[in-house]
Amino acid sequence: MSIKYADKRAVCRYATVLVSTLTAVAVAGPAMAHGFAGTRFFPATIATDDPAVADELSLPTLSHLDSETEVSGEYSKRITRTFGFSVEGAWTHDRDGGVSTDGFQNVEATVKWQFLTNAAHETILAAGVSTEFGGSGAERVGAEDTTAFTPTFYFGKGFGDLPESVSWARPFAVTGLLGYSMPVRAHSKDGDPNPNALVGGLTLQYSLPYLTSQIHDEGWPRWINQMTPLVEIAFEDPIRHSGGERTTGTVNPGVLWTGRHMQIGAEAIIPMNGDSGGSIGWAIQAHFFLDDLFSHSIGRPIFGGRS
Repeated sequence: MSIKYADKRAVCRYATVLVSTLTAVAVAGPAMAHGFAGTRFFPATIATDDPAVADELSLPTLSHLDSETEVSGEYSKRITRTFGFSVEGAWTHDRDGGVSTDGFQNVEATVKWQFLTNAAHETILAAGVSTEFGGSGAERVGAEDTTAFTPTFYFGKGFGDLPESVSWARPFAVTGLLGYSMPVRAHSKDGDPNPNALVGGLTLQYSLPYLTSQIHDEGWPRWINQMTPLVEIAFEDPIRHSGGERTTGTVNPGVLWTGRHMQIGAEAIIPMNGDSGGSIGWAIQAHFFLDDLFSHSIGRPIFGGRS
């Protein structure tokens, strides 16, 4: 979904909420339940979906690129310990050429099965299907009128199983996804092409929590040891019924701060080409671990116990 600029007062309000929330949880400990493979914790990332199934809430994610701002949210719920679903939506404000347009994007739902968790090799593998419900959003902000299904493969791999001789590399991890988007109709009601597309993402992370707890405590302040610097890459490549559309994508360097119950993230958005954007944007996110916040109630799987 594209992202554009809202008025400065709205941006300041959201930023103030995020800063206040961060201050309130600054004394929290490290994360506990979400996204673990052994001692490796895979944080929730902003531009690409992480491989773990969990109870969590991303709200808000505020992003800005060129003339658009997008405010989005996502709720994820485990049905069993390894199978769950998520629902996400977004509101876009476009201020292009002095003319303001706003509206909701299409609702998207995903089911995901985390079919492998290997603690010794810090590996998570998952598969899922996302559905974008065509016509549920506003066409004036670019929401498509055609439903699309995207089968997707997800992975996460930590490098903590490397030998001690390269211990400097053990805090590194990668996560990613690869999917194939298939609209139910080749053209919109206006005759525009709805291309099938390869969609993907990749992250490279360096976990300071892992460095501190598993390798060596450098004696840095606690808030620094809760950070994970990372770079995300997200792309979409039309490969059928493209109508001349080109590959688009972004490179997103940033940092995540993870507490016991929540996470704060901030990234730059760097377009890969002119079709992806004309300037460098940004994204910030507040992410809540419901499986830690409400471990005895709404943070539990519907079936299969509390963890």
